[in-house]
Amino acid sequence: MTDFLKITRNGRILEIVLDRPKANTLDAPLSREMGKVFADFRDDPELRVAILTGAGEKFFCAGWDLNAVADGEDYLEDFGEGGFGGFPEMTSLLKPVICAVNGLAVGAGFEMLLRADMIIAANHAEFMLPEIRIGMAPDVATFMLPKLLPRQKAFEILMSGRRFSAEELASHGIINMVVPADRLMDEARALAEDLCLAAPLSLAAIKEAVHLTEQMSFEECYAALRSKSWPAFMKMLASSDAQEGAKAFVEKRAPEWKGE
Repeated sequence: MTDFLKITRNGRILEIVLDRPKANTLDAPLSREMGKVFADFRDDPELRVAILTGAGEKFFCAGWDLNAVADGEDYLEDFGEGGFGGFPEMTSLLKPVICAVNGLAVGAGFEMLLRADMIIAANHAEFMLPEIRIGMAPDVATFMLPKLLPRQKAFEILMSGRRFSAEELASHGIINMVVPADRLMDEARALAEDLCLAAPLSLAAIKEAVHLTEQMSFEECYAALRSKSWPAFMKMLASSDAQEGAKAFVEKRAPEWKGE
């Protein structure tokens, strides 16, 4: 394991800290290492939620390491199973990923957030896409922002190259919560603990359905569901946890999830 990733198991929660001085940038080898971490998280039945954050208070992630670019690393490099940052392209990862943004999220460091399941940001955090000023165009943000925002706001973020505050992005629904910097990890852990109260198969079914239906109409979604073609959703419906939730409610007790 690289020295640039600090991994902590906190009960059912996996905490991943990107710690690569000076700006927590990523190159292809580090991104591939992050992909392995997220794949291990995916495959570990004891782990339920992951929190990704950056070390320090200045940078969450300043994106792609331009030194690596200058040394010949390609825009379409192999960044690993989960793509740049370890998780954005890992559609088999059916567990929640929370990003706790502790500082600047720049370029691809901002873009990876657009594939997180939930985002909590420190109140001083800022976000920007400067690619247009170095002769490039964003990729993930170009795919995602027009789906998440009105066209004009998406183009402003993509084309202006300016910094956006956490509060501004929260007002547009991209960030779930903005908190004081000294409360960031406490709030992220509290959110993760809340998610651990949910049935894990239900969370997996939600992530699977969201991914599979992104390009479907409402009618197509229901047709696919009724065809029983969604493995995680069907596993949830057939599970003992599906009965346990109702039993616990009737018996006025906390459910005991088995994930089966």
